[in-house]
Amino acid sequence: MDFLPAGLAIGLGAIGPGIGVGLLVAGALQAIGRNPEAAGEIRNNMVLGIVFTEAIAIYALVVALILKFV
Repeated sequence: MDFLPAGLAIGLGAIGPGIGVGLLVAGALQAIGRNPEAAGEIRNNMVLGIVFTEAIAIYALVVALILKFV
């Protein structure tokens, strides 16, 4: 039963960032499609947003590891 809290922590902690990255990339692709000249700036901002969003998933992983091993 030690795996249940850790599994729930990483499972629920990955839902939000997964949805967030999907929405972020979809919006960036639409913006690039509408204004191809601004693709470089949009891409840079998209990557920065993905990095910050994935940091939340890493926090969930850390919590899951703490629940498992402490």
